[in-house]
Amino acid sequence: MNQGVEWAVHVLLSLAWLDDDRPVSTAAFAASYDLPQAYLHKQLQALARAGLVESIPGARGGFLLARPADKITLMDVVTAIEGPEPAFTCTEIRRKGMGEDAPKSAFRRPCAVHGAMQRAELQWRQSLASQTIADVRAEADAHAPSAARLARRAYGRED
Repeated sequence: MNQGVEWAVHVLLSLAWLDDDRPVSTAAFAASYDLPQAYLHKQLQALARAGLVESIPGARGGFLLARPADKITLMDVVTAIEGPEPAFTCTEIRRKGMGEDAPKSAFRRPCAVHGAMQRAELQWRQSLASQTIADVRAEADAHAPSAARLARRAYGRED
């Protein structure tokens, strides 16, 4: 998984903390997390295409949550940034090298490695689908109660 997923979750968490109708620019997000603006913008555009954020054009534009934080799962974020493809792709390596001369009958059953990886990925995806940005916010608030205040200050939403 690339860093874009981490960045996207942090952006969505920040928007959840702000909880208002004022968009945040890519430049502001990049500055607040010390991230490269151009690459972060690609992640934000992917989130917009997936319907997780709304892109507001113009000089005062930026990004807003497109739906409530409790309706955005971590799996939504991973799919938006990484795509829906499986994390593991079996290349039937068992048919090469020492398996090269084995009879076709040896390969009638699915590859055990492939099966194990599919089961693990299914559990991983189910776990991500069961956790929302609101859940992440609640955990962050419990571990770092001042984080929401810091985010609001960083984006000019002083209390």
